[in-house]
Amino acid sequence: MPIHEKSLLDPNKVLTAEKLVIDGVDVSGHWNTMILPRTVADYDPDFQKTIRALPGGENVHRCWQCGSCTNSCTMYAINTDFNPRYWIYCTNLGLQSEIVKDKDIIWQCVSCNKCTNICPKDVRPEGVMKALAHWLEMEGHTPKSRSSMFDEEFTRQCIERGRIEDSEVMFKFFKASGEDVKALLTGGWLRVFIERMNNLPLLKAGRIGAFLARLPITGPLKMGWMMLFKPRTRSWARTGAVLAAYVEEQKRKAHAHG
Repeated sequence: MPIHEKSLLDPNKVLTAEKLVIDGVDVSGHWNTMILPRTVADYDPDFQKTIRALPGGENVHRCWQCGSCTNSCTMYAINTDFNPRYWIYCTNLGLQSEIVKDKDIIWQCVSCNKCTNICPKDVRPEGVMKALAHWLEMEGHTPKSRSSMFDEEFTRQCIERGRIEDSEVMFKFFKASGEDVKALLTGGWLRVFIERMNNLPLLKAGRIGAFLARLPITGPLKMGWMMLFKPRTRSWARTGAVLAAYVEEQKRKAHAHG
């Protein structure tokens, strides 16, 4: 099997001679490096199945290593360590340790989908990157992402009530992600958002008539009411229970594959 990546080489297995003569022929220079035979034992033969069971990773087994994904990759143009082809290669070989080594850069995928559009085997590399990132988080190799924190709160409300309450989603997410809500309200983007939502820039600009003409009344009242009395879909209890059971079943299946 050809060695595709230098990172797969054990430095102790690489032998270099300053002067090398074979059968009377001097092969020093570019031909004086030899690689000893190696055996890879720390691989998981079911790792490919684990990634295929995650959303986005279903077609990882189709890859034939043409390199089109990496060649077209937006991030690879900036950071040559970001290599989708290599990670797909490692996934199909079951080399989990190689994926974990790059846990801090797999997340840099910007979902431009150039790799997916150019892939001749419909591997959908962008989806594989997301599946690998999900696996890293699921196995505790990386901290829980902010998007996962938001999704969990959003999903919790949907399952419990069939609807979400915007303010609760936002502030529960802020709490989970460690945001300083007070700082956001006093001088951050949240203050700007609230001011613009209530047309306060018009008032600050002295445009009293325009401010009064666009004075929001029902919106803030409705929002305040929902903050106190959480919206709920009628007859949701049974549906919510079914959804909750389905989510737990999917979690068990994912961990079973892992």
